[in-house]
Amino acid sequence: MKLSRLPLVLCIALAVGNAWAEEKKESDSPDTLIATVNGTPYQLDVFRVFYLSRVQQNQGENTPAMQQQAFDEFMGLIVASQEGERRKLEADRNVIAALKLERMKVLSNAALGAMAQEMKVTDDELKAAYDKIKAQGGRTEFKARHILVKDEDEAKKLIKQLDKGADFAELAKKHSTGPTGKDGGDLGWFDPKQMVPAFATAIADMKPGSYSKTPVQTQFGWHVINLQETRKAEPPPFDDAKPQLTALVQRQKLSEKIVEMRNNAKIDLNEAIVKITPNKDAPAVKKD
Repeated sequence: MKLSRLPLVLCIALAVGNAWAEEKKESDSPDTLIATVNGTPYQLDVFRVFYLSRVQQNQGENTPAMQQQAFDEFMGLIVASQEGERRKLEADRNVIAALKLERMKVLSNAALGAMAQEMKVTDDELKAAYDKIKAQGGRTEFKARHILVKDEDEAKKLIKQLDKGADFAELAKKHSTGPTGKDGGDLGWFDPKQMVPAFATAIADMKPGSYSKTPVQTQFGWHVINLQETRKAEPPPFDDAKPQLTALVQRQKLSEKIVEMRNNAKIDLNEAIVKITPNKDAPAVKKD
């Protein structure tokens, strides 16, 4: 039977919903299969973990098209891994090392998650974190327009027109191939982190009211940028920021805990292999 176009509604509901946590169902058994491929059974739990990773990568998006794509990728992963087994690649030295590393990563992430759940975060700690963020002055946001064209020569011609007094918004409406062209290239207010690195670097060096004197290249094409204004982004109200602050404090506590665990671990280095550059700020490695 062809598997790549099976209806996935039940599988996806099990993958991303919480119903199974509220009510025990036969279909939620760890032995529940999503498919048997070439005689080998594969559990729904494995697909669930695979699919949730795709949901996280796509910032929570869960559409029928993405569900089908994830299922097809999962089937591809199965048949490719079966080919690896047929070739006896599990005995390959690098594969053995990679499998051990992946196991370490999974256990590490699970342990960090469990530790984070156990860590109590007080209101005083949240307020201290919030005050520190406010004291740092927040992020700088930019308001800008841009013109996106396919080649550098065209961008240079547009810059020459701007040098002669042409209106930036009108040029954007006529020449920009980007989705904001119809709006005169208006990007509104944004954090530079939202932009690709080359664009963010270019605009960080500009002054309000200026435009880029040389075209800026990104994977989308060539940009001419007009920086209109900058402002300091105010942090959200304390109550609104609590979830993010809680995560921030937990990460800080986890980092401190990992350092403590490392310092207390008994570490016997193979000094013939591991060369350590002395660091006066680092704790000494314990030796017998």
